Order: sequence, then structure tokens, then C-alpha cells
Amino acid sequence: MDEFSLTGKTILITGASSGIGRETAILAGEYGATLFITGRNPVRLRETFNRLGKTGDTLRVASDESTSPRHVSRVTDLIIETEMDALVDALPPLDGIVHCAGIVGPLPAKFITQPDIDHMFGINYHAPVKLTGKILRKKKLSNGASILFMSTIATKNPYFGGALYSGSKAALEAYSKTLALELVSKGIRSNCIMAGLVHTPMIENPSEKNMQEEALERYLKRYPLGIGQPKEIARATIFFMSDASKWITGTSLIMGGE
Repeated sequence: MDEFSLTGKTILITGASSGIGRETAILAGEYGATLFITGRNPVRLRETFNRLGKTGDTLRVASDESTSPRHVSRVTDLIIETEMDALVDALPPLDGIVHCAGIVGPLPAKFITQPDIDHMFGINYHAPVKLTGKILRKKKLSNGASILFMSTIATKNPYFGGALYSGSKAALEAYSKTLALELVSKGIRSNCIMAGLVHTPMIENPSEKNMQEEALERYLKRYPLGIGQPKEIARATIFFMSDASKWITGTSLIMGGE
């Protein structure tokens, strides 16, 4: 028996339209999972979905949903309550949830306003917490399932302008640990991945993101193993979704390349 296999498991992945979410969806499909993916951008989500189907799959496409014999994608803005509710209603029984949807945004502490707090925490904390709660209340998470949240090593290693981002992820880590305690009787696990810098367009074109190349070079020196790739995080996600991690809960895996 391959304990890393996801065959027979149905997994929800949010933020699947790009980056870590996209790579996780593609790799989970390769490991045999049946996927329900969601994201806000319909074009990019469709690009992810088209990479999930096996040769010969017939895809049925609606305005907000696509299906194949194994997979479903649904365009959803998790900030909009009605859209989140519709997503939960459409979900099948789940064996795993991977919360990849999230945002970053450096902002010095003295410039933080209430709208900034609401925006950052709304997407990075409120959305995954509320979505998880709704799924649990609808009894759509099977016993023995696995829940995974994406955090950051910035909760331990602060950086200039990172107060809001790090704060939202630190809150998510605390929530995950409490969730693990509350769900342990059902064998449901809850864990986090604390990722370091992962390859993004900012690295390819630093000037486009208002980051000077000299500053970027100094930052990259903090990663002696180099910056991460989305697929490297996705591999760890497969472990947490699989039975290989069934004795691990309430923890956070540091993936910082340092």
C-alpha cells in the first residue's frame, strides 16, 4: 500500500488559480485525488482545471463551474458570504481541505488603517476560518480527514512592513492548533505549512514590484538553499493530505530553505 497515494480521497483546494494552489491541485491529481478546486479568477482557474483532466476526459463547462469525470472547479470569491455558502452547498463529502487562498502586502506599521486590517485579515484569516466552520457545520468533512493552512516563516522571522501579513498568518496558526484539539476525537487533523519566499513574478521582474535589485539580492542571501518553488510546497501538501501523516496534527512545518 502506498501511504502517499490520494486515490479515493476527495480534496478541496482554494486559491487554485495560481502559485502554490495550482501546483498543489496538479500534483494531487497526479497522486490520484478527486479534486474540487476554487479561485476568484475564472481564466486562471480554467487553466488549472484544464491541466487536471486525464487524456480522453470530456469537460462540461458552465459560466462558473467546470466538471470532468473526476474533478470540479468553481469560481468563488470567498470574501462574499453568499458565494462561500453556495460553494459549501455544492461540495461533496471531503477527505481534505487545502487553504491556499491568500494575499501579501507590505505596509509599515505607522500607515496601517482599519480598511487595511479588514482587507488583509478578511482574506488571510476570516475566509479560511469561516469556510472551515461552514464545512464542519454541514458535516461535509469525513472522519480521518486532513485540513492544511498556508502560513509563513515571517510569523517567526519578522520583516519590515510585514506586521499585517505576519499577524494574519500567526492568528491562522493559533486557530489551526485549537482546531486540531477540537477535532481530534474524529481523527481529523489540522496543520500548517510555514513557507519562506517562494518563486513569484516579483523575483523575475523586481522593478515591476517596486523592489530594487540590490535590496532583493540582500533578501535572497537569507536563503542558502535558494528560494522555494511552488511545487516544493505542493509535495509537502501531498504528505499532509495522505495517510502518511495520520499521526501528525496541531503542528506547523517550516519550509524556509535556511
